[in-house]
Amino acid sequence: MKFSRIPKTMEPSNPIVKALLTDFYQITMAYAYWKCDKHNDPACFDLFFRKNPFKGEFTIFCGLEECIRHILDIGFSESDIEYLKEILPSHVHDGFIEYLLTLDNKDITVRAIPEGTIVFPRIPLITVEGPLAKLQLIETTLLNLVNFASLVATNAARFRLVAGEDVKLLEFGLRRAQGPDGGISASRYCYIGGFDATSNVLAGKMYDIPCKGTNAHSFITSFSSLDELKDINKTINGCPCDMKEFVKICSKYREDVCSFLEINADETIEGELASFISYAFTFPDSFLVLVDSYDVFNSGIPNYLIVALALKELGFVPIGVRIDSGDLAYQSIEIRKIFQLASKNFNIEYFAKMSIVGSNDICVDTIASLNQQGHSLDSLGVGTHLVTCKSQPALGCVYKLVQVNGKNRIKLSEDPIKTTMPGKKAIFRLYGNEGHPLADIIQEDKEPAPTQRVLCRHPNNEVQRVYINPSDIKCLQKEWIKNGELVESLPNIHEIKKLCDTEIKTMRRDHVRLLNPTPYKVSVSEPMYEMMHKMILDHTPIREMK
Repeated sequence: MKFSRIPKTMEPSNPIVKALLTDFYQITMAYAYWKCDKHNDPACFDLFFRKNPFKGEFTIFCGLEECIRHILDIGFSESDIEYLKEILPSHVHDGFIEYLLTLDNKDITVRAIPEGTIVFPRIPLITVEGPLAKLQLIETTLLNLVNFASLVATNAARFRLVAGEDVKLLEFGLRRAQGPDGGISASRYCYIGGFDATSNVLAGKMYDIPCKGTNAHSFITSFSSLDELKDINKTINGCPCDMKEFVKICSKYREDVCSFLEINADETIEGELASFISYAFTFPDSFLVLVDSYDVFNSGIPNYLIVALALKELGFVPIGVRIDSGDLAYQSIEIRKIFQLASKNFNIEYFAKMSIVGSNDICVDTIASLNQQGHSLDSLGVGTHLVTCKSQPALGCVYKLVQVNGKNRIKLSEDPIKTTMPGKKAIFRLYGNEGHPLADIIQEDKEPAPTQRVLCRHPNNEVQRVYINPSDIKCLQKEWIKNGELVESLPNIHEIKKLCDTEIKTMRRDHVRLLNPTPYKVSVSEPMYEMMHKMILDHTPIREMK
């Protein structure tokens, strides 16, 4: 039986993240390594991606904490072993089964870029060193933990960039996510990427994410008249006020509001008013309701103002409204005008600034269009396009062997971007005088750190090279696990979110803009370039023509 070697708080957040969460061929390769006595060969793998998602020029790296938790908790249970014995060929040696049963992390070392950092293609996000078979067995799990996390965090960052700093972004995607695991992960990494809150209660509990939510059309339409409201005793703001009295207070404002809006009171839907009164009575400190169940301007807004005035009389501050259909730009502007006029008419200053929340299948292009038209939305609720990453379903991270037994290894391809960069590496970010990153440079780990006048070469094009005189240089990777032991404290979700925000603000605007962004330079040092291209030549057969 395998026992955990770490406190429960450092186990993977998701209980299905276990050693068996892998591809079958990782097990068969591990057996082949073991059979050939290569399983303990010291090896090094890099995890990276080749192309930024969403036709952009940046990516937010996420998923590191879960990778670390998985590596710290690595190992097969007896039931795992029994299952593997069923699916592996019968000739598999008992010695390999014993090897799997005693698998641990004591020889694994992990270096990685901090979670929440802005990253670029071909940069090693995670570098793992250790026995060859062990590193092979964790490949699929690490890729699974990084791919979606980084993709959805990047998507969230794009929403934040187009929405701007002043608009609150609320993640409403749980019901549309790819299953429970996708929903939980999306809520976590959307918060890191720039969203302010989630509707996902379990994610809020698990990851300390603020939760937001009000009501749905079903709640509004479940009421049909004021007669349905029960006479319930409740104290509001320290004064006895039961439901019957609250209905009376609301009713006295009905004629005033309809006169102010120049509409007939009979046009408003009484059931909607009853639902608003019920919700305000239950949540007087956070009264925000959906106003488009019937007619926004002839029923929803009048009924909202009626209840808002009643709450004001009792000493509460109503929050605002949500619209979930129709022309969000036009409706929000008109609602803002009504709020401003109501503020003057009823002499209540804060009415002018009551919140307007918009939702309804919002994507990045929707927000860009709203910005172009002009709008008065204070918050946006985003679901499907955010959590499903509808415009690009996968990031495409890969995990490649770069060294074994102290010898650099390379994988060639006719597509130059798929040719791997061999060897252990050190990665540095070079900054200009204005504090913006200018380029990342990949070096061999044995090279001295760059200082002044750094020669940066394009990894594939021999004529593209530039000297950079950086004002600051930062080593991107840190050591997190050494020989199976955690050696660096993991930041909490709020610290990762803050880093992500800082990283994006540090970039030049043209690198992170959504339309035609400027590519960021990822370069290699001169020794790295020479070593890599020598290996390419050494491993490329010379064809003979007849």
